[in-house]
Amino acid sequence: VQLQASGGGSVQVGGSLTLSCQVSGLNWGDYTVGWFRQPPGKDLEGVSAFSTGDPSPVYRSTVKDRFTIFGDSGKNTVYLQMNNLKPEETADYYCAAHHGGGPIVAMRRDMYVYWGQGTLVTVSS
Repeated sequence: VQLQASGGGSVQVGGSLTLSCQVSGLNWGDYTVGWFRQPPGKDLEGVSAFSTGDPSPVYRSTVKDRFTIFGDSGKNTVYLQMNNLKPEETADYYCAAHHGGGPIVAMRRDMYVYWGQGTLVTVSS
């Protein structure tokens, strides 16, 4: 199983970016993808999660009205569209996956078995 994260970059406050997480080795419908981020000097935190077998994603409360997570089954890819970005959201963003395409009950890092490399998002004021 491999996860390839991409799409990071530098934007100004209020800008937008869309991150991509291309998954190989897992079948659509049978896994869940989570996006996590680690701001400089801080702990890893969950941002959003998407089950490829259930249509109800979850979001961190602080991003719920600005970020959208969605998937493309044909590309086996999960995206995180981020709008109105804030400086405090500067971080390395990671996508991760675990087996199971059912409803998402929690977004804990210890649930995720497979991890992609980070992609850096920098939001400048």
